[in-house]
Amino acid sequence: MRSSTTTIFGLLIAAVFIFSSCKKTETFQTDALTDFMPLQVGKYIVYRLDSTVFLNFGKREETHAYQVKLEVNAEVTDNLGRPAFRIYRYIRDSAGTQSWNPDNTYLATPLFDQIEFTDDNLRFIKLHSPIKNGFNWKGNKYLPEDVYSTFYIFSNDDAMADWDYYYDGETQASETIGDQTYTDVITVQQDDEAYNYPIIDESSYAARNYAIEKFSKGIGLVYKEFILWEQQPNPTLVSSGPPPTYTYDPSKTGFGIKMWMIDHN
Repeated sequence: MRSSTTTIFGLLIAAVFIFSSCKKTETFQTDALTDFMPLQVGKYIVYRLDSTVFLNFGKREETHAYQVKLEVNAEVTDNLGRPAFRIYRYIRDSAGTQSWNPDNTYLATPLFDQIEFTDDNLRFIKLHSPIKNGFNWKGNKYLPEDVYSTFYIFSNDDAMADWDYYYDGETQASETIGDQTYTDVITVQQDDEAYNYPIIDESSYAARNYAIEKFSKGIGLVYKEFILWEQQPNPTLVSSGPPPTYTYDPSKTGFGIKMWMIDHN
C-alpha cells in the first residue's frame, strides 16, 4: 500500500514538473507613448483646420477654414500637482497670410501608462499602453454628463464617459494624409455611431458621432476628426387625417472639426 501511494505521489510530481517545464512566458514590447506625442518645450505642429457649423437655426451648413499651431510652451504642474506640459494654441487664416493669434491653452500630462490631455478643464486619456491593435480604454472616463450642454442642446454627449477608445489596425503603419506620407502611424478610434446616416428619411431623427486621431512616431498628432451633431425632423401637422399628414423642416445642431498636419519642427 505504501509503495502504491509513493508511486502515485511520484507521478503527480512528475506531471507538475512536466507542465511547469512546458509553460512559456510571453513578453510584449511596446513603444513609449511620448514617442507618438513628443513633449519638449519649443515643439510645435501646424494644422489645417476645417470647422463645420450649422447656421440659420440649423438649416444651413458651413465649413470655415483656418490654420492652427500647437506649441509646447513650458514644463508646469497640473491641478493634481503632477508634472505636465503647457501647450498654447494659435490661430490664423487658412492661407497663412495673417499673424498668429493666441486662441487656447492645453495641458498634457504624461504618466507611466497613459497621456492625459486637458482642454477647457475637460480631461481626456489620449494614449494608453500597450500600443497594440485592439487594445481599448475609457478615454473619456473623467468627463461629466452632457459635456457640451452649455453650447448645444443635443443628446450626442450624454454618454461620452463610456466611449471605448481603441487602437485600430496595424500599429506603426505607413499612411498618406493629405499630400504627406508618414511612417509608424497609430490610429486611435474613439467613437463611430450613426442613426439614419446618411440621411435618407428627413421625417426621422438623425445623428452622427465620429471621433478619430492619428499619431506619427517622432512627430505627434497628424490627423483628427471630431463630429457631434443631431438632426430633428420638426414636424408640422397639415391634416389630422386619418391618417394624419405632416410637413417637415429638419434642423441640425452640433459641430464638426477636421484637422491635418501641414508643418512641424
